[in-house]
Amino acid sequence: MDVLIVEDDDSMGAALTAAVKSTGHGATRVARGTDALLKHREFDVILLDLGLPDMDGLEVLRKLRQVTQSPILILTARDDERSVVLGLRSGADDYLIKPVKLVELLARIEAVTRRTMPAGGRRNPSIQIGELAIDLDRRVAEVKGIELSLTPTEFDLLSLLARNAGSVVTREQILDSLWGDAFLASSRSLDVHLTGLRSKLSLPGFIVNVRGVGYRIEADPQ
Repeated sequence: MDVLIVEDDDSMGAALTAAVKSTGHGATRVARGTDALLKHREFDVILLDLGLPDMDGLEVLRKLRQVTQSPILILTARDDERSVVLGLRSGADDYLIKPVKLVELLARIEAVTRRTMPAGGRRNPSIQIGELAIDLDRRVAEVKGIELSLTPTEFDLLSLLARNAGSVVTREQILDSLWGDAFLASSRSLDVHLTGLRSKLSLPGFIVNVRGVGYRIEADPQ
């Protein structure tokens, strides 16, 4: 796995590069958003700072999401609610706030790559629930034949719920499946992605909130 680190701080960039390489993965650091837009095709995962010298990191994220489905993790000092929500809704797979323990960062990187890369011996590659059709191989979801513009995390969330249609999937199960650890992962991230997913589905009542437990998609929605 090759990781692109977009970080303008030299000491932080060096520490991140060394940490990624210590696990046997490749790591390349760039300091500018324009460099990330030029080089992203060469990498499997992108680690993106928001405070870049040439352009805002959120704009870099939006541009990247127009051309790549590779996992993107934001690592930034911006901890305000607005930035977190904008980052996740713009397509980030995860949002980590500096300072972050390197072991946690590495665990998050491993988690997003596991869930976005195809798995061998997978079950039925397509799911049909009422008006919703999901092609797991192509990573495409449609409602009434119209393709939904989902972020990678929204697609993974929808697929997880759909694969378990008729059963409740707990918040802890979702956090563990999508972010790798139910205790490290941010519950706020899940709420933002779930809100975005429901809005794009435009199917009222399709994803049922089981209060205090988790969420369920009805197996045979009316």
